[in-house]
Amino acid sequence: MSSVEQNANHVVTANDRVTQLFQRRSEIAREQWTNRAGKTTERLAAVQARAWLDPWQMIEDWWSYSVDAAQRSVLFMDTLRERGNNYLRHVEAGQPPVLHFDYEMVLDARTFAHPVNYALIRITPPTGVTVDPTRRPYVIIDPRAGHGPGIGGFKDDSQVGVALRGGHPVYFVIFFREPEPGQTLLDVCAVEAVFVRKVRELHPDSPKPAIVGNCQGGWAAMMLAASGPEDTGPIVINGAPMSYWGGAWGDGMADNPMRYSGGLLGGSWLASLTADLGNGIFDGAWLVENFEGLNPANTYWDKYYHVFANADTEPPRFLEFERWWGGFYLMNREEIEWITRNLFVGNQLWQGGTRNGKGTTFDLRDIKTPIVLFASMGDNITPPQQAFNWVADVYGSTEEIRKRGQTIVGLLHHDIGHLGIFVSGKVAKKEHAQIVEVLESIELLPPGLYGMELTEVRGKDGQVTYQVEFHERELEEVIGRLNRFARKDEKPFAAVSQVSELNQRAYELLVRPFVQSISTEPTAELMRTLHPLRMQRWGFSERNPWLSWLPLATEQVKAHRAAVPKTQYFRQLEQNNAELISAGLDYYRAMRDALSEALFFQIYGNVLGQVRASDASPLLAEFAPTGEQFVQEALAAIEEGGFNEAFARISALLTRQGEISLSRLALTRDIAKDYAALLPDLPLDQWRRIRGEQEIIVRHARDEALRTLPALVLDPTDRARLLQLIDTLVADPRVQERMTLPEQSATLKQIRALLALPEGVKAAAPAPAAATPAAAPRRKRSPAKPPITADK
Repeated sequence: MSSVEQNANHVVTANDRVTQLFQRRSEIAREQWTNRAGKTTERLAAVQARAWLDPWQMIEDWWSYSVDAAQRSVLFMDTLRERGNNYLRHVEAGQPPVLHFDYEMVLDARTFAHPVNYALIRITPPTGVTVDPTRRPYVIIDPRAGHGPGIGGFKDDSQVGVALRGGHPVYFVIFFREPEPGQTLLDVCAVEAVFVRKVRELHPDSPKPAIVGNCQGGWAAMMLAASGPEDTGPIVINGAPMSYWGGAWGDGMADNPMRYSGGLLGGSWLASLTADLGNGIFDGAWLVENFEGLNPANTYWDKYYHVFANADTEPPRFLEFERWWGGFYLMNREEIEWITRNLFVGNQLWQGGTRNGKGTTFDLRDIKTPIVLFASMGDNITPPQQAFNWVADVYGSTEEIRKRGQTIVGLLHHDIGHLGIFVSGKVAKKEHAQIVEVLESIELLPPGLYGMELTEVRGKDGQVTYQVEFHERELEEVIGRLNRFARKDEKPFAAVSQVSELNQRAYELLVRPFVQSISTEPTAELMRTLHPLRMQRWGFSERNPWLSWLPLATEQVKAHRAAVPKTQYFRQLEQNNAELISAGLDYYRAMRDALSEALFFQIYGNVLGQVRASDASPLLAEFAPTGEQFVQEALAAIEEGGFNEAFARISALLTRQGEISLSRLALTRDIAKDYAALLPDLPLDQWRRIRGEQEIIVRHARDEALRTLPALVLDPTDRARLLQLIDTLVADPRVQERMTLPEQSATLKQIRALLALPEGVKAAAPAPAAATPAAAPRRKRSPAKPPITADK
């Protein structure tokens, strides 16, 4: 079959699948609309049947409802007026961070030799909270995706709050509204590295700082850790898009519409045009408008109706959130172009295609500390695939993760939305609080991939606590479960990247010179002022003379408030009608997203069929992770090593696989402190690498791992020291409680027999472990021996 025929068949097959998917999406959308509308109609009929039994009561109810609705309308409009006033005051104050906590400036990068509009602040603990300067400090990086900083410390129950209550010093990376001239994302990354080094200087007796990145701050944290792995502690990234082409969770509605927008808009050129019209400055309000467009029901109806329906209680919460949501920040053209071309469209971060300030590429495998990934199935901005798929792209297999000594922990929420990951107080008190509590324990996990599970436990006093467990996962199984199309639906995005580059170059050559020639700072400022999201705020504020009557009317309404209960007939009628409007907007969204998805795959699936190269092309290659290479490398070194490798192998041989509880990790930490003089004196990252390699050997060739164990400790002194360490640990009652399986006792007996010194050979007194060099000499395996094969 010719290549032309193959491409034609590919196009026909792709079109058929897209058509089927669109029909399925449409059917689900209609079913959901029908169900919601049907339930609403049934409730309305039941209410009407009861209401008309007393006509005079109906007349009275209508009058009281009319008064209540009019009063709520005044309170609602005054809430919008107050929102506008808050916006104006925030802008006049320079749009400071919306942090709930007091803070002090540590470093202001605007004063650096190469200025950047970022700063490092230290959070001041509130009254009654004491932090220990020797505990691990936390550095929180908020997203710079249109809004201002502060969402990570927006309220008392937040990432900042739970870390402070845990006794940790907390630092926050903030940024200012106006970018410094010429600054780039690589400059920002370099400045954040300076911030982390400063935190280490301020806490010399503490472990390396934990880096917490929210959304866009997540990939910023990963870039920071990859470029300076020697300075960073554990990384926690929340709702962070890392693999931008991923999506499509299940056979429901078009779950992840945002991933198609770049292709449908023709790539990155539109961001460049917007920045050029802004005289070299990109207005973050456009990004916020994109977010709002994802959920028209909430944007245009639900959130406002919720305020109207609860006009007596809801305004404070609404105004608090809008203070952050309405704070629009700016970027340089260079920054937004780097983001769109390298990340949103190019998806280059995990591929090692983006360069850091040192001229080398970011390699996420250089990160030496554990990584915690927190995502949600209900997040349509950063779906779980975008949060997790990069692990398969970077590491390829579970065995590679282990051999490189990396520990990756995934925590998946079932239904919270994107903003809820950072804003929700419930999420802060549950997921974020538990992450803070167990982060040191996570460092003690053997290398590998784990799922973190939280189980609610209610005590006799009614207090809720959480039981934390870690479950070993196989990368291949996790990625297969997340991606129902085996990631074949990501291939058209390679065509998007190529089309985007073509459009970008055409724009730069043909359009940019003209746009820049007509753009001035006054016109750019006028465009920003007249942006719809700004206009709806300052246009409904005290600056509007047509609203001068509102303050007095609001005062009178509050003085003579006559609220009716929500169970009243006309209130229920109102609620049902509001539900119908919301359901209609959701139906519109579902059909719009389904159509966008189908259009995307129709266009770029066909483009892919025309431009697809051989299967060896890295952009179009199948995602087929394999760990065979790393298994064979580990098995080939089965007789290489020394005391440290021998102890790691024994630990792997005696450890129960599968579920790991927090109590078990706490016990490991306590024992490590009690017997520090006997245990290998190694940095945690080196120990995880050694343990990971020995873990692979034990998993795939357990019998051979036992047989070759003596080859790692040929020196009688090392062997005697290892036996002493084993005997000391096994004699500890805490260890005995954990070694309850018959297989563990049998394995221990084998180990002792294998390591027993030959008769007549005497060992010198074992030296303390602390005196042993960190990198003990490794015995090289003879190349003449055949490779070891894995146990069946």
